[in-house]
Amino acid sequence: MKKILDSYRWYRFFGDMADECLKRILAFMTKLYLNDILKKLDINLERVKLIRHAKSDKEFFKCYEANMIQEYTQCQRKDFSREYDYWIVFVSDKGTTALLEGCYKVLGEQDRNPDLLPAGFPLPEWFNGEGSYFTLEHVDLLSDYEHRLIIDWGKATRSWHQRAIYEKEIIAIQAHQIAEFTGYDNVVLTFNELADIINDSETYSDWHTALSSVSAVYLITDKVSGKHYIGSAYGSGGLLQRWSSYVSTKHGENKKLKELLKQYPDRYREFQFSVLQICSKSVLEDEIIRLESLYKDKLLTRIHGLNDN
Repeated sequence: MKKILDSYRWYRFFGDMADECLKRILAFMTKLYLNDILKKLDINLERVKLIRHAKSDKEFFKCYEANMIQEYTQCQRKDFSREYDYWIVFVSDKGTTALLEGCYKVLGEQDRNPDLLPAGFPLPEWFNGEGSYFTLEHVDLLSDYEHRLIIDWGKATRSWHQRAIYEKEIIAIQAHQIAEFTGYDNVVLTFNELADIINDSETYSDWHTALSSVSAVYLITDKVSGKHYIGSAYGSGGLLQRWSSYVSTKHGENKKLKELLKQYPDRYREFQFSVLQICSKSVLEDEIIRLESLYKDKLLTRIHGLNDN
């Protein structure tokens, strides 16, 4: 009887191990694809084109460094998008992987000519020859995954544009990098990072407390042109309330920022937010405005920047 019981125990032991191994194998075999996300968004895969730009391409890399990926993407051969409503754009990462840059709706197409040349575009000769310039509108369908989602493009990396019906395995979805507030002097935020903070008071509770507790003079930098805008925040909501208006309006009702976004609707994505000086909420409004004006004088933002007054 003892031998039988011992044999049974060993059978159960190895049997349990086999079950656990099988579970791990099945979990490993369960993969997530880009199509899974697109289908949940009720997007017609037949009408979506996937584009992968390679940083090894010298012409693309010039535009990549100039923060003009969208403008680069808009330059294509004629009829490049006849069958497609959306372009999903990736940038090459390690090996055959690619990082999601953005999702764009195709609004139109016209012949390239010098009048369409975007300011600061590093390949001006492209607008003297043949080809089309597509009008693209950035859409928020995949905004939660931008600069976070990494796919395996596959071995055919030379096929830099493909139909979305072909499955692309998701390798990783990187976590948001900002959570802990480490001091006002360390605040340097992209627009997307600021939007995450404003819209998620639970994850970024420390940020909400810190930004709402002070008045401040702040700086917005357009990373494309290098021009600055200086503003101030005061009142009961402090800096949090003022910066929330930029997330909702993109321009905070500032005249020159509105003019910039009228010409380049997606430019807000290149805005960087930082803090020049913080003040206690007990400091009078007139003093905050005086400090704001002083910084405008120091940085010449009325003459060479984005301040109107």
